[in-house]
Formats: sequence, C-alpha cells, structure tokens
Amino acid sequence: MNIEAFFKVTYGLYIVSSSHEKKNNGYIANTVFQVTAEPPQLAISCNKDNLTSEIINKSGFFSVSVLNQETKPETIGLFGYNSGKNKNKFETIDYFTTDNKTPVVTEDCIAWFECKVINKVDVGSHILFIGEIINNDLIDSEASPLTYAYYRDIKKGMAPKNAPTYIDKEKLSKKEKTVSPELKKYRCLACGYIYDPAIGDKEHGIEPGTPFTDLPEDWVCPVCGSPKTMFEEL
Repeated sequence: MNIEAFFKVTYGLYIVSSSHEKKNNGYIANTVFQVTAEPPQLAISCNKDNLTSEIINKSGFFSVSVLNQETKPETIGLFGYNSGKNKNKFETIDYFTTDNKTPVVTEDCIAWFECKVINKVDVGSHILFIGEIINNDLIDSEASPLTYAYYRDIKKGMAPKNAPTYIDKEKLSKKEKTVSPELKKYRCLACGYIYDPAIGDKEHGIEPGTPFTDLPEDWVCPVCGSPKTMFEEL
C-alpha cells in the first residue's frame, strides 16, 4: 500500500466543539463535509476515544469552525494535541455560546456552523455524526480556509493520532542521517517548531547543549504544547 497516495485526498481543517453540563470541549477535525442541501446537513467523523464524541452523544449538538489558512500553531496544538480530559481548551481561546449552549470557536476561524444531530453511524474506531445546520455565520469573507494539504505541505504539519487520516510517522520514508545524535535537530509535526540542541529551550529550563534524546519524557513543544512523540528528526 502506497501511503503517499492518501495525501492526495483533499480535506479542510476545522474545530468541532460541543458542550454538556457546562463541560466544553473541541478537537481539530479534517473530516467535515456537506451531505445535503435541503435541509442543509453536515457530517463529521469523530474518534470514539475523543471526549468530544462522548459530549456530542449526550448533548445532541455540535459546532464546526472553519480554520483560517494562517491559523496560529498554538491553536492547532491546543485543539489537536491536548486532551480535554485534563485541560480546559476554552480557557484561553475566543468563543461564544449559542442558545443551545453549544460553544463556537471564533479565534483563527472564518466561518462557523451549529448543527443538531439527526443521525449517527458507527464505523469502527470513529462515529459519523450527521447534523442538520440550524445556525451559521461568515466571519471573514476575504480569508482563505486552511486545507490539510496546505497544513502538511506548507506548514509541515501532521494529523493528530485520533484523526481519521492519521498515519504513523514511522511508516513514512526517511533519508539516512549522518549527523551526530548530540547535534541533531527535531521538528514539531504540529506547528513546525525546531528544537535545536545548541540553543536548548529556555522557557522549560533546558540548557543549551542538551540533545533531544535527553529531554524529559514529559517535555512539550514550547510553541503549541505537542508532546515529545510528535517530533521528527531532521
């Protein structure tokens, strides 16, 4: 199977959010698509392990925020590489709440939709939620939406582990490395931040000269908060 062929299937990037009993949560989604025009309906694919999946099941509502092409790495990291089980993702982000108590992220977004769940399909690791659009608005008519192709090719990002399009980075082809391990640089697959051992990470108390392999296992990207496992060797 040719892994590279999967990257030719086109997707957008979105933030899907929901709320139940005052618990807001959301995640980065690349599987959002319109399925009908009358009535207008959207379908999303959500991993069963995602807290948001559980919340949508209970609330019966979800929102979709269309990300701007110039979305900040911190936003991708916040919603794509953190779990709402131990982090309040809405504490530092711009959003509002609809009459149905559905949170809608507006930061780094160009449009949004609120949907009422009318059907769902179990597809194994994920659930397809089909929702009728009950409210929406356009935030920025001039900005371009962020696509997965742009995110991967230009921003050098990679899909989160629970995404339908996730591919283990170990399966991707790599060139032989001849650089000394102590001098090797590593790049964050979420935001593109490069850890340079010659510089270290002052924010987290990592002294210059510290190889990436010697970083604590709980070290995270200083830009987007992604874990050490989301870095690839350059």
